[in-house]
Amino acid sequence: MQCPFCDERATRVVDSRLAAEGSQVRRRRECPACSARFTTFETAELVLPRIVKSDGTPEPFDENKLRQGIERALYKRPVAAEAIDTAIIHILQRLRTDAEREVASRQLGEWVMAELRELDQVAYVRFASVYRRFEDVNAFREEIERLEAAPDPDSGQLSLIDAGGKDR
Repeated sequence: MQCPFCDERATRVVDSRLAAEGSQVRRRRECPACSARFTTFETAELVLPRIVKSDGTPEPFDENKLRQGIERALYKRPVAAEAIDTAIIHILQRLRTDAEREVASRQLGEWVMAELRELDQVAYVRFASVYRRFEDVNAFREEIERLEAAPDPDSGQLSLIDAGGKDR
């Protein structure tokens, strides 16, 4: 690995450990020329299925696009970066284990919504509003009522609506 500071070609690994639930190897490296230390991440490069959009056109899967969509839904929400990475890893695992050459964008969207529902209900509703193209406030209300009807007792999240119906 080439040193990003002085372009020395030979660097040495100081420490290695698993990261991202075992899907990456984190390596701490040191340059013998300039003594700078830096971190690299090693992941397996796997071929992921193509995503078939709603108009029928396929496009290559883009992890950055997935991450941007999730991060946009989670904007200014109290969710740790590690939790976002874990959600993305879960979605990537589903894509790999699905064993299909193509996956409908609708299916991918459902997987994203399932992960967001576990992370943050507000982000889930934000994403659902765009993904399902909510037309009016009633669509938001229906989605919130659906969430409230099936609360997850293990989530540790605050309710979207105060039980007494009062604003805080």
